[in-house]
Amino acid sequence: MMSIVFYTWVGFSQSPQPTVRLTTEPPINQILPFEAEATTPLSPVSLRLQALDAAGIPLENARIALTILTPPKNPWFTTDFPIVEGTKLLDIEAVAAKGELQIQQMLPIRGNYQLLAKMTPIAPNAFTPFQQTLTLSVPENGVKYRNFWILAAILLAVGLGGGLAIGGKPKIQPGEIAPERVRLLLSGAIIVAIAALLFVNVSAEIAQSEMSMSMSHMTESAPTEKIRPIVQSQGFEVRLSGDVSATVGKAANLQVQVTDLKTNQSITDVLLNVKVTQLENNWIAFAYKGVPDATGKLVWQEQFFDGAPHKVEVEVSPQPNAARQFSPFQVSQTIEVEGVAPPLSVRLTVLAYFTSIVVAGMAIGFGLQRRFLGRWRLT
Repeated sequence: MMSIVFYTWVGFSQSPQPTVRLTTEPPINQILPFEAEATTPLSPVSLRLQALDAAGIPLENARIALTILTPPKNPWFTTDFPIVEGTKLLDIEAVAAKGELQIQQMLPIRGNYQLLAKMTPIAPNAFTPFQQTLTLSVPENGVKYRNFWILAAILLAVGLGGGLAIGGKPKIQPGEIAPERVRLLLSGAIIVAIAALLFVNVSAEIAQSEMSMSMSHMTESAPTEKIRPIVQSQGFEVRLSGDVSATVGKAANLQVQVTDLKTNQSITDVLLNVKVTQLENNWIAFAYKGVPDATGKLVWQEQFFDGAPHKVEVEVSPQPNAARQFSPFQVSQTIEVEGVAPPLSVRLTVLAYFTSIVVAGMAIGFGLQRRFLGRWRLT
């Protein structure tokens, strides 16, 4: 009996299970994170999730809930957007008639993204709900490594030149490593540099906090002045609602709803083409094309990782097999995004790295100069 139970459990555990297949465009090994100063036009990554049953057949008439989490925080090797690390990038729940969800999403930083996919049937008991966690690894752009090594080489050369200059001073008293004037000048320069950098960083932190307080005060004092975008066309009403302002590092709530003006009933046999564009550089941050749910709504949460205004556009068009055909029309809304300065700890860590490179160069230069002078005196 124990053998029967054991082998039955092993067979059950090894039997095929429903799964979620992830494909990307470009391929996973060619995905690069967002680059603020890119010379070529930026394109979001196309993510395609397909729900498959145990036999590998797509699960039709499913509801897919997708949550994208950014890579966790790394205090010692931070990314270009430290505020974005360890936050929610996207949360969307959509109807997948053919068991497929396809979106376009700009990935802001390097690291391992977690994609939490949850599958539930639209019709009761069509299949057993399940969920799966997928990992998407995004490497750093090689250009940033090149720029870092170039900057490190320049700082090392500066420190090396300073070490050679200090070590080459001829008048050194017994027991001293450098002349008194050189030591005083170097100490004063270091103190002034550290004080200036601390002043700049603390001032930036205070200014950022004051700006955040003022922005929050503005949004609290006049929320009714924002007019919700509502478009009525050809007997339909499309309402785009949610947050009218956002902050980097926090997800904003957005929702679009389609109703019939005559019956005031929700419309479900339409296509919704959602596109979010960053207005300063005109690149697409997020895009999705699908159908609303049974209530005629599409609800999603999205983080605007770039502190610039974004435009949310939703185009409504009829489905090919819909009984009611009409000309496509759209509704749009501009979202003001508040940027957040990097934390003071991150700036001080980067400062410590660069300072250590200069100090290492000075130590190497000073040691080489002292060794050269010692050999010259012996000669």
